[in-house]
Amino acid sequence: MNNLRKVITNTITNVQIVQAVPNDIEIKIFDRSILLSETDANGIINYTNRRYLALTGFTEEELIGSPHKIVRHPDMPRGVFKAMWKIIRDKKIWRGYVKHLCKDGSYFWTLSYVQAKLDENGHIIGYVSTGKIAYEETKKEVENKYFELMGHEHLDHKYFMASESYYETQILKKDYLSECIAEVKSSRSKLAEVRNYHE
Repeated sequence: MNNLRKVITNTITNVQIVQAVPNDIEIKIFDRSILLSETDANGIINYTNRRYLALTGFTEEELIGSPHKIVRHPDMPRGVFKAMWKIIRDKKIWRGYVKHLCKDGSYFWTLSYVQAKLDENGHIIGYVSTGKIAYEETKKEVENKYFELMGHEHLDHKYFMASESYYETQILKKDYLSECIAEVKSSRSKLAEVRNYHE
């Protein structure tokens, strides 16, 4: 495990946040709720749902305006994110297992899907990430594989691009993108209703 702590600067508040030292405390996700986060085209967070805030331990003020890597666990190989960016910039959906680093150094795993948000002209204006409970057996296999491929020499390993074939053979058939966008809109609508109620 790489224990080098990163300093993250929030682009809105200019507050610097020092990532916690990772520990061995895993937060288990027991319910079936969906974790949602949304970024601009540069990966800066501009929306998260309440479940995401609760699990990470960050406040909304800390996350909104911060780069998404604020929750990147050092046990995640760089090759995962290189492949992810290639796939989502091609306007495909990336699917993979992600180990998230919480504010207090604990962690949780999700099976995540990331896709681009497009404007009316088909240009990328941001990205949406949805996460759900990670399948335990697969998670253990992935964790071992990630450990094996941590080194820089594995940055372009074909294992990291497996999500691309999954997109072509599975996700396109299910129209998963439309379902995710609908989920984000629904969550935002509910959040707006709550805020209006308290104003």
